[in-house]
Amino acid sequence: MSESPAQPGAVIVLSSHVVRGTVGNRAAVFALETLGHRVWALPTVILPWHPGHGLSTRVTMSEAEFQSIVDDLIDAPWTGEVRAVLSGYLGSPGQAEGVARLVTALRLRNPDLFYACDPVIGDAKELYVPADLAAAIRDRLLPLASLATPNRFELSWLAGAELESNAAILDAAVDLGPPRVLVTSAVPMMSGGTGNLYLSGRHALLAEHRLIEDAPNGSGDLLSAVFLARLLQGLPEDRALQMATASVFEVIARTAKRGADELTLEQDASSLATPMAMVQMRRLTHPSQMRRK
Repeated sequence: MSESPAQPGAVIVLSSHVVRGTVGNRAAVFALETLGHRVWALPTVILPWHPGHGLSTRVTMSEAEFQSIVDDLIDAPWTGEVRAVLSGYLGSPGQAEGVARLVTALRLRNPDLFYACDPVIGDAKELYVPADLAAAIRDRLLPLASLATPNRFELSWLAGAELESNAAILDAAVDLGPPRVLVTSAVPMMSGGTGNLYLSGRHALLAEHRLIEDAPNGSGDLLSAVFLARLLQGLPEDRALQMATASVFEVIARTAKRGADELTLEQDASSLATPMAMVQMRRLTHPSQMRRK
């Protein structure tokens, strides 16, 4: 299948904004615009830098203000431009409700609207958002999602199950609900590696690369945006996964080589557009085939 050029249209991105750094909206907007998409960006929280760098001021948009902006977006005369919505880090359960209202309203006008939900709720075996926010993302947003992009811990929490094998991850991805699920930090099959596991109605794929120790934050935000951009471009799912994985690995590797504490996206736009990194692609047994046996 040929790789068709990106179709015109806009993506609404709702996630955190940092003054210094490349996480949340800073990563997603850069990636989507680099790959040819117009972006409407709405910050959910504002921080001077990622919390991993130390305590800092945190400004969460008030409930009333967030809902008012969502109302404006729903009523905007340009909503016909919007092809997709991407949500990431949210600051409150009310914001999850606002995202749900936005996606539902836009789908009334465009049933083909693509909604990518990155359920940014935790890592390293613990939640770093309140449990009621994590539950709101699970109960209100995932049922609307065309694509979910959790890390392995997030999927484990959402599924209420330990995920010690890729077979268990695939089963949990099926039960999660969205027709497409991309899971980061999957169980590697190659020594010294890490992988992104993707499940859809047609594919169960594992894209692996060398693990970069102590990588800067933001790789999950970046992967969600790049994979979404490639799907909107019209690439086959396996090709979109290979290219998105290669892009993110290349950016992480180049950042590590520079000794930077944030992803060096401004120097690595070429890694997003034309990645050269090698990625090991494996086709796994689809859960539907296992359940027929």
